[in-house]
This record gives sequence, C-alpha cells and structure tokens, in this order.
Amino acid sequence: MVKNKAEDVKSKQEQEMKGEIVEQVMEEDEEEMPDDKLPFPKATIVNMLRKHLRSGKQIKGTVKNEMNLWLGKMVERIAKKLDAHPYSYVDGSMLRDAIEPYENIQDIEIEKERIIKQLEVVKAACDVLINEVDRKFVK
Repeated sequence: MVKNKAEDVKSKQEQEMKGEIVEQVMEEDEEEMPDDKLPFPKATIVNMLRKHLRSGKQIKGTVKNEMNLWLGKMVERIAKKLDAHPYSYVDGSMLRDAIEPYENIQDIEIEKERIIKQLEVVKAACDVLINEVDRKFVK
C-alpha cells in the first residue's frame, strides 16, 4: 500500500515534469510575431481554426501567424480586383466576381479527381489490351 502511494507520487512528479518539458518546447516553437504586424487579431484566427479542428488539437504559433498573413494577402488581392472597377463604390456583384476564382477551387479539385478516375479506367483498359497482345502475338 505504501509502495503504491510512493509509485503514484513518483508517477505524478514524472507527468508534471513531462508536462513542463512539453510546455517549454511549445513556447520555444511558437514564434512570437507582434500583433501590429498581423492584419487580423490572432484570437479571431485561432477561434475560427478551433471551430473546424478536432477537440484537443494544438495549433502551433507559426500556423497562427502564417494563416493570419495569408488571409491578409487574400484580402489584398481581392481588394485590388475590386479597386480595378471604374466605379466609386463596391457592390455585391463586384465582390462575387473578385472571389469567383477562389470559390471555384473546390469545383476544380472535384473535376481533377473525376479526370484521374477516368484516366485510371483508360489505363486499366490499355493494360488489358497489352496483355491480350502479348498473349496472342508474342511467343
């Protein structure tokens, strides 16, 4: 009984030490970028990521920063497209036109998968024909 308590205490101490080491490694890994260099509040980005990630998944600091910067670049690109219009206003149809290439990416991925599957079917048919030719004409 005393041995079990001693082992429990030792186990808890080891776990605490491991937890401290993990925290130190995580802190070293996260590159602190000043918030004034980021286009969006870091908390906003983290909250949006957490909505779509499984519970318990850790988000590294570099991911937070890079996602923030990437989203800022996307806003810049879209704003430049919107600014290219000769009007003194920006409306919904202009926005839809500006974001259309980014919205179509999913459709392009689906089309790519469809084409790959069709090519695999064609490849399988060619393999069957090659085997038939080899079987019948090569002796």
